Amino acid sequence: MNVLKFLDQKISAALVAAGAPADSPAMVRQSARVQFGDYQSNGVMPVAKKLGMNPRELAQKVIDNLDLTEAADKIEIAGPGFINIFLKPEWMAEKLSGYVQDDRAGVEEAATRQTIVVDLSAPNVAKEMHVAHLRSTVIGDAVSKTLEFLGHKVVRANHIGDWGTQFGMLIAHLEDLQKDNPDVMNSELGDLENFYRESKKHYDSDEEFAKRARNYVVKLQGGDEWCLTQWKKLVDVTMEQNLNTYKRLGVNITARDTMGESMYNDMLPAIVEDMKGKGLAVEDDGAMVVYLDEYKNKDGDPMGVIVQKRDGGFLYTTTDIACARYRYENLGADRVLYYIDARQAQHLQQAWTIVRKAGYVPEHVTLEHHAFGMMLGKDNKPFKTRAGGVVKLASLLDEATARATRLIEEKSGDMPAEQKAEVINAIAMGSVKYSDLSKNRTSDYVFEWDNMLSFEGNTAPYMMYAYTRVQSIFRKAGVDVAALGGDIAIKEDAERELAIKLMQFSEAVEGVAREGMPHILCAYLFELAGCFMKFYEFCPVNKVDVPADVKTSRLQLCALTARTLKLGLGCIGIETVEQM
Repeated sequence: MNVLKFLDQKISAALVAAGAPADSPAMVRQSARVQFGDYQSNGVMPVAKKLGMNPRELAQKVIDNLDLTEAADKIEIAGPGFINIFLKPEWMAEKLSGYVQDDRAGVEEAATRQTIVVDLSAPNVAKEMHVAHLRSTVIGDAVSKTLEFLGHKVVRANHIGDWGTQFGMLIAHLEDLQKDNPDVMNSELGDLENFYRESKKHYDSDEEFAKRARNYVVKLQGGDEWCLTQWKKLVDVTMEQNLNTYKRLGVNITARDTMGESMYNDMLPAIVEDMKGKGLAVEDDGAMVVYLDEYKNKDGDPMGVIVQKRDGGFLYTTTDIACARYRYENLGADRVLYYIDARQAQHLQQAWTIVRKAGYVPEHVTLEHHAFGMMLGKDNKPFKTRAGGVVKLASLLDEATARATRLIEEKSGDMPAEQKAEVINAIAMGSVKYSDLSKNRTSDYVFEWDNMLSFEGNTAPYMMYAYTRVQSIFRKAGVDVAALGGDIAIKEDAERELAIKLMQFSEAVEGVAREGMPHILCAYLFELAGCFMKFYEFCPVNKVDVPADVKTSRLQLCALTARTLKLGLGCIGIETVEQM
């Protein structure tokens, strides 16, 4: 259960019973300090101000109407009218006992299941994925996994850059290479970056090549069969590489999730015509433009957004309008999340403003830009190679694997080869992902190898180690988790602290789903691991002098901790291993 939601509903009802307006929020949150209880409600003060009442008097009225006898040990008024709630150990013990054999560790599926489209990753055709694609890929996938855990239908939309004028030069260059080597798709195109650079070099230096390339653009957009075949080859070889990277990273993006810009081409003429018929798009100097009062130019006039150029070509904005409409009408989206970097904020907001004005997506369907910051090097500049080039994502993963191999060789040299390979891969991929996911996505962050592979602090290796530490307790006890029974008893302070943290798992999971921010769950799991380490230090489990009932109770807390760590890490795409 979600304790915060439970308390919020109870206190909201008590506020209304005490005379507050029906929509008054209880403003319940986890308490920052133990002396302020486990949860705190801050909703009394703003209501008291509206009613012209003394806030402490209103707080007392709320408590008089609040029925938390079953769940709370103590309820007190603090300061000007805060309501502090101390949870009852027996109530927590009863709830947690039920979670021990629960595959979901007490997390309930969403009451209302939605179809949620997640726009993520979005690499470009004929270019290798680089580190700038990492955040969109792993954050989008982590949120998708969390939403699926809550029972939502998630549609991953890999909005690849597979259309545009650059494909004329790419097709022309591919044609030239095939003259000398018909099997070029299996050789030179292995280095997509070099292929793209060579295409651009020929386009800029060879006018005959450029003329042919421009002609191929027209033919491609006109549906020429040969050009479409060549274009498809470029898309396929690019996505084959990308799918290998996704598989290696452990993200759930497959070929069927590819929904590139080309998908919407056939929709664009009709959309512009429809907006024109609605008086939304008007002709201006041969182009079709939508003027938005919500955005002003430097002279204070409504900003014009071009949706069709004078030559009849369409822009990214037009594609994004079609994309939003498709996701609502064809995919049945109740909510659409866009994992696109912060620099695209205005572009997206303008496209969505047009979408709403045109009536393509109703207001109850949310279009959310989940922007993210940049990945930086130690110099606080965008992460680059030593030579100043863009770091390929595959190269980054190779480096992570090499470093994880050295780390495990030092710590676990006698581990069987197959198990060692599993651990190395889990640490390598988990460290790269967790290093990103544990940071607030809206902020830039500095990528540091030493920190991300450390067994100390909020890192993937530390989280994995915490999980294996719990598993080792059961191996030592010789007890099967599935056979655990008996009651949980919460007596010691460290037991209480761990119990409260275990009760808060639902809040963290639902926070990720609501805000699209995996760092909420990372922070929770790090705190849970810390609570467990403290519990393990002060509350012995396997010592001979521990009474049988106490041992059984503590083993159940250990089991639930392990399950919560595994489920939580799984929600954000981090694998666990049984031994390290």
